[in-house]
Amino acid sequence: MANIIVLDTNVLLHDPNALFNFKGERIVIPMTVIEEVDKFKKSVDEIGRNARQISRYLDKLRKEGSLQKGVEIDNQTVIQVVMSRKVDSITSDVLLSDENDNLIIGTALHVQKSNPDHKVILISKDANVRIKADAVGLLANDYEADRVNFEELFTGYNDLEVEKDIFTTFQEKKEIVSPVEGFFPNQYVRLINKADPEERVLTRFHHEDNILKELEHYKGDVVFGIKSRNDEQTMAIDLLLDDKVQMVTLIGKAGTGKTLIAIAAGLQKVVEENRYSRLVISRPISPLGKDLGYLPGTKTEKFDPWMQPIYDNMEILIHSHGELDDNRNGKIFNKKRPSLNDFLDHGFIELEPLTYIRGRSLPDQYIIIDEAQNLTPHEMKTIITRAGEGTKIVMTGDPYQIDIPYLDSESNGLSMSVEKLKQETIVGHVTLLKGERSKLADIAARYF
Repeated sequence: MANIIVLDTNVLLHDPNALFNFKGERIVIPMTVIEEVDKFKKSVDEIGRNARQISRYLDKLRKEGSLQKGVEIDNQTVIQVVMSRKVDSITSDVLLSDENDNLIIGTALHVQKSNPDHKVILISKDANVRIKADAVGLLANDYEADRVNFEELFTGYNDLEVEKDIFTTFQEKKEIVSPVEGFFPNQYVRLINKADPEERVLTRFHHEDNILKELEHYKGDVVFGIKSRNDEQTMAIDLLLDDKVQMVTLIGKAGTGKTLIAIAAGLQKVVEENRYSRLVISRPISPLGKDLGYLPGTKTEKFDPWMQPIYDNMEILIHSHGELDDNRNGKIFNKKRPSLNDFLDHGFIELEPLTYIRGRSLPDQYIIIDEAQNLTPHEMKTIITRAGEGTKIVMTGDPYQIDIPYLDSESNGLSMSVEKLKQETIVGHVTLLKGERSKLADIAARYF
């Protein structure tokens, strides 16, 4: 017997396709949800677009049958809009009927009372709604259609103990056929000699040949003024410098260097190697798509406060790179120490608000999206599909530091990308663990 699924407003605003993700069930949408969705339909951000999409879906269904009685769609799901806001006498003292959350819970309770032979489940991304629903005897769950198990999230690398003869063969030939199965394309494997565990070497799995090879693109050299400080950074830089890998995701707590090395690799490719036409850097404004018109000044001046962490990283890199350049001739811009403004003015670097990225096509560019954990899966898809021919996209973020309501470490676009794209040969990922900013920053990241 089909379950009855009552959807909260936040579920539909998070994912309009939630209407079609409960195959074979009866979906109930309280009238209060329709009224709440209506309040968002004029917004210009992602929530507004989702609200309008929900209205279009329901209006199309309305033409196919009665939403009051329920309209059956292709996957044997029935979608129904329920008017009742009744709260029975048992719960009326608990649920104040003038609050929308309580009206939705009241509707779910009314549906439960009217259908005693069916299991009624309220689906909400609001923890407090789920708590209140449970308190009045209603089964409530989070929306888990777009979730990953963060504790088991793909890290991008593995340790592998091998016999001494295998380890010796690798040292001699710089590659071996993978002794085990199950590695993903562009996954890194740290070979450890069983006879002497202190002997270890970093390798990268080449899926097309099923071999482990030494790192080809980064061997510890200086990259635009900086060098790797640990194995995870070495792996990350190797991916960032590999033009065949068109998308790289970097996850790590504060101070692990994910943004710094991403920008360093981007500047190396754009300024030093002239591989890409320019470096485009952006980060979500919380929330993504929020109108910048409330801030004074030009687009650049409005965006400056959000980009200050990027400026800090670029100043460090340009200063470090300038120190290395002091003994060279023919400097960039005919200066010994070019400034950040020089790079911006000459078009090497563009700082672009994600607000305006929808609809653009960005070919032959090195794109860095910082703080990508604040993107929904749909927003992540929107950004990735902007990439034109010859473009590389780098996503960095910390899924434990999320500022957007109803997103968490398991449902944000960055985590979803890592897990869903790990089998693709043009995608790579590394999780950075060791803090390198300072000892104090590392302590704060570990204990708070």
